[in-house]
Amino acid sequence: MAKNILICDDAAFMRMMIKDILTKNGYNVVGEAENGAKAVEKYTEVKPDLVMLDITMPEMDGIQALKKIKELDPGACVIMCSAMGQQAMVIESIQSGAKDFIVKPFQADRVIEAVKKAVG
Repeated sequence: MAKNILICDDAAFMRMMIKDILTKNGYNVVGEAENGAKAVEKYTEVKPDLVMLDITMPEMDGIQALKKIKELDPGACVIMCSAMGQQAMVIESIQSGAKDFIVKPFQADRVIEAVKKAVG
């Protein structure tokens, strides 16, 4: 059965890019959010198998959203997405429960590798 994934990034073209990579590889994109607050809201609505979460976003950043999602569902599976040079934030997100992280600009094979590792 295909895994359901929620994509959260403030840049619409990034969400489109990730969605494209995932759907071509047989995953279902069940929701999109443009900031952390919306991601938390959507998470409770769609209960995805995996959340792809950008670190830098308006309103609520990815790390805050990760912590909120983990509060709601300790078993939540989250992969963080970050730009180069966000090492400290990447470390904090892993300590906060993220399964993995991928670096922008995305390489399709790295995205799929991370997703497979996180949810099979």
